[in-house]
Amino acid sequence: MNNDYLDPINSLHMPELADTTFAMDLLLRAKEGVRNIAVALTESASPDVRAVLKKQLMQGIATHQEISELMIKKKWFHPYELSEQYQLDQLSANNTIKIGKMNLFPIETNRKGLFDRTPDEH
Repeated sequence: MNNDYLDPINSLHMPELADTTFAMDLLLRAKEGVRNIAVALTESASPDVRAVLKKQLMQGIATHQEISELMIKKKWFHPYELSEQYQLDQLSANNTIKIGKMNLFPIETNRKGLFDRTPDEH
């Protein structure tokens, strides 16, 4: 990865990186939802409210499990292999650092000649 964010070489593997990032974010949000519902459940006194929250809690747990299983299957998440998960986390951190070092607002933005055709050619 070079410092030019408009260089097409920097888009290699971006769909896969985006998928893993979105999946991890979804997993974390599902986990956060389960935690929040559990707290609300312990704070509620109404039997009707507690019944609704219990149902939502079970759905949240099932959603979290489904996302986890998908990520494990795709090898995006290694909850039982800490060394492999560490390697993925290091790769993610290094990519974040590289993206942070990119010149996102270059003075020269003309990229004519980098592509095999201009946008108006088909």
